[in-house]
Amino acid sequence: MAELEAEIARLIREYQAKTGKSLAIGAVESATGGRIADRITNVAGSSDYFKGSVVAYSNEVKIALLGVKKTTIENYGAVSEQTALEMAQGGRKLLDVDICVSDTGIAGPSGGTPEKPVGLFYLGLAARNASLSQKHAFSGNREENKRDAAEAALNILKQYLLRCIGAKG
Repeated sequence: MAELEAEIARLIREYQAKTGKSLAIGAVESATGGRIADRITNVAGSSDYFKGSVVAYSNEVKIALLGVKKTTIENYGAVSEQTALEMAQGGRKLLDVDICVSDTGIAGPSGGTPEKPVGLFYLGLAARNASLSQKHAFSGNREENKRDAAEAALNILKQYLLRCIGAKG
């Protein structure tokens, strides 16, 4: 797994070398509880590009700190594409970063419903000119679902960086 964090570091440095511009990244996490930030900061030199993270576990923190709209949570739920996007966008502003990734999900073993089962995660990414989300359905236990969601969020970040480099190169 550590290869993914190292690849992200390499891509950020490649982007900086090609464009002469630095990139700052951040993370806003709910169900992963800080695992995305932990993985990013396992790379030596990550302080050059990683500004920080927020673990916004409760809806109150998502609303008060990140600016997720209360109506978004009421209409779509905390575990939704809309909430993941608003978390990433709010985190990008709060942390003052170029790219912010987010997650919201149901790690388990309880908390699921027929419409939103255990293992359902929405991941978001917000950048200056782009925002995207992905829906994932993991089938592991709580620990595995959190691990898999962090891995998927890092993959979204990696794919976005690859597109950035391709567009500039």
